[in-house]
Amino acid sequence: MTTALLIIDVQQALCIGPEAVANGDSTIAAINLLSGKARAAGVPVIFVQHEDQGTLVHDSAGWQLAQGLHHTAADLYVRKRGSDAFHQTGLEALLKSHGVTQLVVCGMQTEFCVESTVRRALALGFPVTLAAGAHTTAPNGVLSVTDVIAHHQTTLANLGAYGVRTTITAASDIRF
Repeated sequence: MTTALLIIDVQQALCIGPEAVANGDSTIAAINLLSGKARAAGVPVIFVQHEDQGTLVHDSAGWQLAQGLHHTAADLYVRKRGSDAFHQTGLEALLKSHGVTQLVVCGMQTEFCVESTVRRALALGFPVTLAAGAHTTAPNGVLSVTDVIAHHQTTLANLGAYGVRTTITAASDIRF
């Protein structure tokens, strides 16, 4: 099986201000650890960047990859407008062109873009390893960030109807 690392929406506007994600610095550090291991193993590293008409306008300061996030010109980049990184993007074709058959997923907005992308990946037949400690979200006023993450990790790990599964693995334990 050929693996790719999918890094979702780790963008500057999501890391600063009153609506910033929780634990942004430690999440970015865990993602940098993963991307370093992936590059060393020759695994494709794919950055997905959300865009909208608010703080994530294409090419704006907020749309840029977050400060401190390691990326290279050799990495792959996908722009998206919806929560699901496969929706109306070339992500599936990109994965197929690189022979990718399974994904390691990390990033920001656990209950939105990470969750939507993992579900679509499963529906498309890609087994997913969700990197615990390498995805986060912003407080929502209803559930704690810890509860949101725990809920989605448990839910995604228990989805079984797709024929492939999501495995939750600590980012530090993931090997490529």
